[in-house]
Amino acid sequence: MRTVEVTPDIWMLQFPVGQAYVLRLPGANGWAMVDAGLPGHAEPVLDALAGLGARPEELRDIVLTHSHLDHTGSAAALAAATGARVLAGAADAAVIRGEVPEPPPVLEDWEVPLWESVQAGLVDAPPPAPCPVDREVGEGDTLDWGEEARVVHVPGHTAGSIALHLPASGVLFTGDTIANVEQLMPGVFNVDRQGVINAFRRQASLSDVDTACFGHGAPVVGGAGEALRAVAAGL
Repeated sequence: MRTVEVTPDIWMLQFPVGQAYVLRLPGANGWAMVDAGLPGHAEPVLDALAGLGARPEELRDIVLTHSHLDHTGSAAALAAATGARVLAGAADAAVIRGEVPEPPPVLEDWEVPLWESVQAGLVDAPPPAPCPVDREVGEGDTLDWGEEARVVHVPGHTAGSIALHLPASGVLFTGDTIANVEQLMPGVFNVDRQGVINAFRRQASLSDVDTACFGHGAPVVGGAGEALRAVAAGL
């Protein structure tokens, strides 16, 4: 796992597949995570937090943008080790808790070989442990992280996909609804392709977005809103 600074208060944790983010909250309010990485990576995440000066008990929240295992896999172990509460979109909560199976994506023809390649890379990954969801969130909900973090419901990649918008600092976490792999684009492997295009447009319409952090691909730091709107105009 690799740790990359995005801004002076946000770091990206890169896993063999996918990535998560840790945030130092303003005003000595502790730390938060957006997504939790692949199963079996709790210890490297805790080591990364320690390297940033965060004690386990300072991790307040783990926000899961959606239910896929490369985003939820280490959530249960991290929550147990830190006492952090876990938050997720209401429509994905039952999957994350292990109560129902993950709905399969509806693949476009061009996505099939890419899907097969990704699945081959995950063949040795253990299944994610069921994870309690302490708070189910949806459109309009807010989190008090020393600054307001707004939940945006953006279904399409999964039914319960959420984005997290921090207007005061100009940051947007998109989960897998938007990717930056070679170019900015709607995410792949969706339950509803048109839904994820709508999710892209919705996030592009948000004001006060300077930095965008994605589930796959490099963050855009500086001018992210303008970049998203330029792509959305062609969708």
